Amino acid sequence: MPKAVLDTTVLVSAFLKPISGGVSFNLLRLAEQGSFDLFLSNDILEETARVLLREGRMRKRYAYPDAAVVEFCRNIAILSTIVDNLPEVSVVRDPEDDMVIASAIAAGADYLVSRDKDLLVLGEHEGIKIVSPEEFSLALRGDQQSR
Repeated sequence: MPKAVLDTTVLVSAFLKPISGGVSFNLLRLAEQGSFDLFLSNDILEETARVLLREGRMRKRYAYPDAAVVEFCRNIAILSTIVDNLPEVSVVRDPEDDMVIASAIAAGADYLVSRDKDLLVLGEHEGIKIVSPEEFSLALRGDQQSR
């Protein structure tokens, strides 16, 4: 079974678009169904909560209570395996993105799923494929069809 780390961009998208069935939200459903093993770090969870709770432009566009963010983060923490002891890495132009790569390395992930262009441009790091949610969704379908 593939191991994947979903970054903050994917988790925020999943939170904001559950009703429309966006691909990011569907990835969380697939993790729940056991299609892949989801790994996260506390850093990713904290950044997700911070973006959803403090990003003014997002709060203006979408109406949601703080309690919904707390519940969402708690649920994805339960759904995932939390990795710690992240290695020191300095790979990406934006140093905040290094913790995402470090999380994927600590997880021994096959995939790092992101919408962040600074990560996606890498394509791969230490054997970890860095892909968009759409690409990961296709990879999962291909994996299921080959079984």
